[in-house]
Amino acid sequence: MLRKPFVQNVLLLNMRKILLMFVLFSQCIFAQTAKEIIDKNIELSGGLTNWKLLNSVILQGRVTLGVNDEYPIKIYQERPNLTKTVITINKKETPIEGFDGTKGYAMNYATNKIQEYPNYNPESFDNDFIDWESKGFEARYLGKEKIGETYCHKVELTKNVNKTVYYFDTRTYMLVKEVKADETLVYKDYRKVGSLLMPFRMESSSQKKDSDYVMIINKIETNKVLPANTFKF
Repeated sequence: MLRKPFVQNVLLLNMRKILLMFVLFSQCIFAQTAKEIIDKNIELSGGLTNWKLLNSVILQGRVTLGVNDEYPIKIYQERPNLTKTVITINKKETPIEGFDGTKGYAMNYATNKIQEYPNYNPESFDNDFIDWESKGFEARYLGKEKIGETYCHKVELTKNVNKTVYYFDTRTYMLVKEVKADETLVYKDYRKVGSLLMPFRMESSSQKKDSDYVMIINKIETNKVLPANTFKF
């Protein structure tokens, strides 16, 4: 006849095995779900092929800094990481930030002059979702959360110590919100630009509040051949 402690140990061991299998299964489902949400976003916003065929973008609109400082803004971007942001002050175009392929620049508001930054880290032309696995990101599904009146899927992308949480509309799979360590971005008013869906309103906020802005885009041009001196400072 089996002793009671032996039976208890066997039952406990089996329960642990079942629990371990459940945890591993849950992790696989979450990882798969995160990938599926990202893939769905890429598909419904234009498709991977069309995003990879995008080589340059010009955004024009207005940006509001702080409470009521509003300026016309123009942003130039080109593969692989060239970028230049220009605002118009007193009818004069003033570059305030960018990367020319070698050096990064940004406005020093203390001296009111553009300044070179040797350690400037340019962002990739493509967003993090494009080929995220080959870029070294890990994706994790964090469940659902309501943003305003919109239910969203939460997906966390991690690379080294950097983590960003993305909120995707559960109905359209468009990106609604992006939370970084030092900045929160909100995306609204998606419109068709050629074969791609792009947001025409972006809101940025941070804990310090010194760099908050609202950008309303009224025109986006894609795959224009930009002059060689576009990204010079």
